[in-house]
Amino acid sequence: MMSDFNNKNFILNQALWLGISLAISIAISLIVPFPYSLPIIIGVFLLLSFYIRQRQYKKLGLSSATMFGNSSVNYYCMNCGAKHNQVSCPRCGSKMKRVGA
Repeated sequence: MMSDFNNKNFILNQALWLGISLAISIAISLIVPFPYSLPIIIGVFLLLSFYIRQRQYKKLGLSSATMFGNSSVNYYCMNCGAKHNQVSCPRCGSKMKRVGA
């Protein structure tokens, strides 16, 4: 029963943002002449998309750095346990590693 509510809430949220972006696009196309309105509409759509994504990341408790791939990943050698970010372990030379936070 809870998944039905989440699905319905997701669809309503997507429809809301689709309506908002459509209304903004129509308003821009009525105010600005055609050759100039197209890049403006595309830019506004991209900015709105980034804004929506940032809001969703905040709701999930994630930072916006993960959106651009700036999250740091640490590797630990499976042989000696050394922390490194290289192909092979600088301490023992082993190429077997595991990912850690």
